[in-house]
Amino acid sequence: MALQCGIVGLPNVGKSTLFNCLSNAKAQAANFPFCTIEPNVGVITVPDERLTRLAELVHPGRIVPTTVGIVDIAGLVKGASKGEGLGNKFLANIRETDAIIHVLRCFDDDNVTHVDGSINPVRDKEIIDYELQLKDLETIESRIQKVQKQTQTGGDKTAKLAYDVLVQYKDALEQGKSARTVQFDTKDERKIAKELFLLTSKPVMYVCNVDEASAVSGNKYVEMVREAVKDENAEILIVAAKTEADIAELETYEDRQMFLQEVGLEESGVSRLIKSAYTLLNLETFITAGEMEVKAWTYQKGWKAPQCAGVIHTDFEKGFIRAEVIKYEDFIKYSSEAAVREAGKLGVEGKEYVVQDGDIMHFRFNV
Repeated sequence: MALQCGIVGLPNVGKSTLFNCLSNAKAQAANFPFCTIEPNVGVITVPDERLTRLAELVHPGRIVPTTVGIVDIAGLVKGASKGEGLGNKFLANIRETDAIIHVLRCFDDDNVTHVDGSINPVRDKEIIDYELQLKDLETIESRIQKVQKQTQTGGDKTAKLAYDVLVQYKDALEQGKSARTVQFDTKDERKIAKELFLLTSKPVMYVCNVDEASAVSGNKYVEMVREAVKDENAEILIVAAKTEADIAELETYEDRQMFLQEVGLEESGVSRLIKSAYTLLNLETFITAGEMEVKAWTYQKGWKAPQCAGVIHTDFEKGFIRAEVIKYEDFIKYSSEAAVREAGKLGVEGKEYVVQDGDIMHFRFNV
């Protein structure tokens, strides 16, 4: 499951600096708008200490963590929905992502210009919300015209259901609300809604980009953001992107940890951001462990064993027989699969087993 998050925000809020922290790719971080014209794409590993601990016991040929794609998208300005600035490129690129990482400038620095001349993260957020909502409204109104014609010919129940979904979205967007605030009751409605690929239906995480002094507890700008998004059920992260960039330049893990301790952080903002992205998208990880490799696999929370088997290979799902499951804690406690079996802690599960985060899985199948 290739997860992809898009980093968005106004020009000069710290998007490219954050991207550079997250990825080995080096986007140009310059003090002028639109320094990122083509979307920079980086693939980063998801930090998971469990893989390291398992590898110490299994001694595999390699460790394969799961990954997240990060797209650094050109800065957006007022009028982007009508093609201002690089609006059309921005909107096309964001449509292809699974979630939005919305970077908000929450720091003062006279040396870094702001496109609107002053620091106000709530205003910045509302500019982008408004532009995305306008584009979604344009999409909805266009679809309504087509669906109305289908409903008028009579007898098309799917068209009538689609029309109801579109009208609910239209009402919300005209009130200045994002599509993600609209909840549907039935599976059919949710399917129609998903196929619209609306920009404002995507899960969003707000990243408050602060100075180093505010990296731990935030500042007045962060509090403004908290108040503004309190009803959105959105993730909020405080990250000092410039400080994170300095940490990323250090060669050794020990040096990076020492730097974090000096700043007062237990974990890097990069690690927190990636883990939060997983939470945002309701994702979890199961693990396969053997002599060849210890590997992490991403799946949707609530999936059953056959669906997770399909993440490895479609044949595993088609010919699923059973899953042998070891809880991570049990593997660590008994130190080997053989010892786990001997202790009676290896579970044999069927098609209805709901996989849990951290499960060590071995699938039996026949095709």
